[in-house]
Amino acid sequence: MRFRSSSGLAAIVTAAALALTGCGGGSGSTDSSTSADGKVDGTGKTLNVLVNVLSQYPEQQKQWQADIAAKFKAETGADVKFETFASANDELTRIQTSVVSGQGPDVYSLGTTFTPTAYATKAFVTLSDDDWKKVGGKDRFNPATLGISGPDADHQAGIPFVSRPFVMAYNKDLLAAAGIDKPATSWDELAEQAKKMTKDGTFGIATGYKDNFDPWKFIWAMSVQAGNPLVDGNKFKLDDPTVKKAYQTYFGWLTEDKVVDPASVGWSNSNAVAAFASGKAGYLMMTTSSSIPTLDKSEIAGKYEYALMPTIAPGETKSKSDGDAASILSGDNIVVADYSKQKDLAFAYIKLITSKDEQLNYQKIFGDLPANAEALASLTDPKLKPLADAAAKSKATPFTGAWGDMQLGLLNVTVQSVPDLAAGKVDEAALESRIKDSQSKGQASLDRASKG
Repeated sequence: MRFRSSSGLAAIVTAAALALTGCGGGSGSTDSSTSADGKVDGTGKTLNVLVNVLSQYPEQQKQWQADIAAKFKAETGADVKFETFASANDELTRIQTSVVSGQGPDVYSLGTTFTPTAYATKAFVTLSDDDWKKVGGKDRFNPATLGISGPDADHQAGIPFVSRPFVMAYNKDLLAAAGIDKPATSWDELAEQAKKMTKDGTFGIATGYKDNFDPWKFIWAMSVQAGNPLVDGNKFKLDDPTVKKAYQTYFGWLTEDKVVDPASVGWSNSNAVAAFASGKAGYLMMTTSSSIPTLDKSEIAGKYEYALMPTIAPGETKSKSDGDAASILSGDNIVVADYSKQKDLAFAYIKLITSKDEQLNYQKIFGDLPANAEALASLTDPKLKPLADAAAKSKATPFTGAWGDMQLGLLNVTVQSVPDLAAGKVDEAALESRIKDSQSKGQASLDRASKG
């Protein structure tokens, strides 16, 4: 699948946002009436909500949407219409389209790494104290989940919905059979352990090279752990030896180490989860608690555990980052469009889905950790401890409006390399060229964002 280049988006959306400043709804404007007890009357109204497609749980997502819509209707009299996006590129395009046109969904549920891009457009509500009260108060949320809601505590646009720290799952039986007594803590050790488990149709690692979201996160992690934060002030550092080494390590699992199923060239994350669930892989990389519902109903139920992904960069003996960088600060944030005429309805919807009961229900169905502090504290499943540890050791991606372009640039290097991976070898010169191209486009985007 080819992703259209998004270079130039930052300039486009910023200019569009400035043009819309005079005609946007403005925080607090609404067509809905609110009673003295805080109840919003949205009778006859429809709230449009944009969410990510949950490809691993499509039927469950449809049912959850129907149930939430019914509860929201009973509470406010308003209908909810859900729209979806299926990839990072689609996500960014939806932001662009709505900002430029000044119309679209009222509520966006975005991956946390896209919050800086949304914030930079100035087209989404920067939350006031009153806005926070409308969704139940800022103290309703686990403080860690607020780490990428805005550039600082006084300027926030993202309301946490779920927390999704990344970890790896491992098959206890396969590790034990290979004489491995504990999960790898470095990327080099991971490759060596994976080789020991690769035989007779079983592979050491399950991962999806064609996933629409995950590949760039491997490169981010390995680079940051090697001491390269990717963004250093006004400099984008993709054209750096640490990044090339990260891609070579990630691609090398297939081309050199041969510890992944060759079919994984065409896999999404859900395919990797299925392979691990069938007992055909020792490690499942870059997964979250959302894999629990699938794994607990699979043939390896009770035979798997989670662990932190390696925190020591390829070729290193210790992490060079400020902190372990066990995961990106990951999850979903909800933002409200400034052009929306139904902000009170939007906040009422957010208050509903971030309540303790609804957060626990969502966790039970999809596995994602609650952003609601009380709901999170009530979870007692011991499998979740490594995920809580990963959340505590997570690092936020750079808070710049250019990050959306940069993230897609990181991903696009993998997208362009898929044909080479399928052929069994990624040419070094071709890899360097792709990195340089993404470096140039990312730096141009950062320059525009800095000026803006």
